Amino acid sequence: MRTLTPHQALLLSILAALTTIGMKAGAWWLTGSVGFLSDALESLVNLAGASFALLMVSLAHAPADPEHPYGHGKAEYFSAAFEGMLIFVAALVILATAVERLIHPQPLGALGLGTVLSVGASLVNLVVARILFQVGRAHRSLALEADARHLMTDVWTTAGVVAGVGLASLSGWNWLDPLVAAGVAVNILREGWGLMHRSVDGLMDRALDDTEIRRIEAVLQSCCNGGGRFVNLKTRVAGAMQFAHVDLRVPGDWTVAHAHALADAAEEAVRTQTGTRLTTHIEPID
Repeated sequence: MRTLTPHQALLLSILAALTTIGMKAGAWWLTGSVGFLSDALESLVNLAGASFALLMVSLAHAPADPEHPYGHGKAEYFSAAFEGMLIFVAALVILATAVERLIHPQPLGALGLGTVLSVGASLVNLVVARILFQVGRAHRSLALEADARHLMTDVWTTAGVVAGVGLASLSGWNWLDPLVAAGVAVNILREGWGLMHRSVDGLMDRALDDTEIRRIEAVLQSCCNGGGRFVNLKTRVAGAMQFAHVDLRVPGDWTVAHAHALADAAEEAVRTQTGTRLTTHIEPID
């Protein structure tokens, strides 16, 4: 799915959210199941999250300017924070509805077509989530990966709701339906907390993962020649952009031009081979 851009992938997510809202609302209307209602409410969160993610990805890809010389990559973290907030609100609404239905149980309507609609909507989310994961990883877009993880939570949520509604219908224990809805709300809260944590962690200038750091170190090692040495590597992530800083220690008898040429070569090699923007600080090896 590398042919899709992050913008195109998020437009696909918005279209999927609109489709699944209609399907899941239909399932709730046909069955009266509060479990299906909770599923439909989460799809509304999907729509809001994907729409805000599209806005933030557009901002993140805006070119650097005098006020933001390192670009706008961190805008993607606001998308995850916003989606996490929406998830918390949806979960509270679901919990309130589930508690009311536990206190006043109601029989469920015909489950046949409603269940088919809900399962169909879940399959739509599954396909779109896989696409978002692939495009997000290809473009290192945290906003896309967060949206994909939310959609996968929606898939598992639907599976739980269908199971709960089915058990309630077969057993006649109507309280099983709101009980499953409450479980869905707890699961949604967990996902919301995860998204909030990732967004805050990103805004705190988290370092690259160990695999990426080792790749950069290998490139720097290949650039060492004639006595130059790279030390004190530091890295950070800003949305889809990666930054690194390293000290280049050179013999004291090197000329400025010689040291600068090695620094330029290292920065270009790291950029082309890892996609990381490297800056170097030159100092004498002694």
